[in-house]
Amino acid sequence: MQGMLDLSTLEGMVEAGEIDTILVVFPDHLARLMGKRVTGRYFLDDLIKGGMGACNYLLTVDMEMNPLAGFEYTSWEKGYGDFRAVPDMTTLRLVPWLEKTALVMCDLVEEETGEPVEVSPRRILRRQIERAAEAGMKIMAGSELEFYLYDESYRSVRQKRYHGLVPSSDYIIDYHVMDPSKDEDVIRTIRNQMDAAGVPVEFSKGEWGLGQHEINLRYAEVLEMSDRHVIYKNGVKEMANQAGRAISFMAKINRAAAGSSCHIHLSAWDEKSGRSLFTKDHAPSKTFMHFLGGMMAATGEMALMYAPTVNSYKRFQPGSFAPTRVAWGRDNRTCGYRIVGHGESLRIESRIPGADINPYLTYAAAIAAGLQGVAQEIDPPAEMKGDAYYAEGVQQVPMNLRDAIDQFAASDLAKSAFGQEVVDHYVRLARIEQETIDREVTDWELIRYFERI
Repeated sequence: MQGMLDLSTLEGMVEAGEIDTILVVFPDHLARLMGKRVTGRYFLDDLIKGGMGACNYLLTVDMEMNPLAGFEYTSWEKGYGDFRAVPDMTTLRLVPWLEKTALVMCDLVEEETGEPVEVSPRRILRRQIERAAEAGMKIMAGSELEFYLYDESYRSVRQKRYHGLVPSSDYIIDYHVMDPSKDEDVIRTIRNQMDAAGVPVEFSKGEWGLGQHEINLRYAEVLEMSDRHVIYKNGVKEMANQAGRAISFMAKINRAAAGSSCHIHLSAWDEKSGRSLFTKDHAPSKTFMHFLGGMMAATGEMALMYAPTVNSYKRFQPGSFAPTRVAWGRDNRTCGYRIVGHGESLRIESRIPGADINPYLTYAAAIAAGLQGVAQEIDPPAEMKGDAYYAEGVQQVPMNLRDAIDQFAASDLAKSAFGQEVVDHYVRLARIEQETIDREVTDWELIRYFERI
């Protein structure tokens, strides 16, 4: 595939001076790429043999990189030691928007034992892939990410405290061709540079907000899709910054604007025959229906993996194209689950995740729920006909982080699929997120109460 490298090619490029820097990275719990820039020669001579050390506090920090208390995995009391980041050489690729640079994703292992770091996102997804393989399934996935593009830099929007920002369009541009042409300096660069980095793009389009865009990535095996997802988000922001622009993947950028979603597409394939397990005789198979039933039944207890921040839940508004109900329908955009495709392209689209997800955790949760549905033969409810937003007697998507935390903490599925250590770790991270915002004095409060209370 274009952009992908093997070891011998990398050796030749380093020798020729065409590559001098390797980004050796791994996703943290917030789906940020963490790691180091390593010289090409050192990577080949030393690091490739045993990986590199990094501080294990990186899986227990907040957005501001403050170490957080209350974790079993690591703490001040345990000295914040190292784990090792071991390169997965199947992920080695060019980073064409950075000069003479390549990138490799890593798995995390314990420094002393070499055992996997169970709370690391890539490991959590790998375990669900292994469980699917035991059931004879290979999971394929696709991410549809939306974002807002602004005609000013990250530094300028920070200096303005994110008020009065200038979106790249003055009106809603959903499916428009003319107005998004004004942004082609950035959007075309993203499409072409991602293709050149081994992150194939299908298309780009304007979306349902001022300056909102969507770029769809081609589907792939679910771990590869997750890697592409985080490389894409990181690269998009780097390219925007190079152009003096800013891009945001917040789930809800402001109250009046459309939210930014990350619809995820899932299908299951037979590992031996290579044929889809989701279709039989040109119709949805029992495996398909039970996988869907499992995903729907576990929506509440897995919501934390689909909507990880306080902001995530502000996207769930009726009539906004973001779902509020646990319903399914064929090509029905009012439902949380939309059935799309025909024949072997038949797949489940979950419209619940927002653009702020950690894809490793989101896909892991969806697979765990789907596998439970297949194992227990869980049937989905009747198909939703019409507007799911105001349908009676239909389960609601959790509408705040606090409820999602409680359901995930109590989930037998989460404990059995992920392990108690993982559940406790991510519950603790989420509780700190909730506690932090509970103490914050917001602009809304100042405007409402400063003078008039």
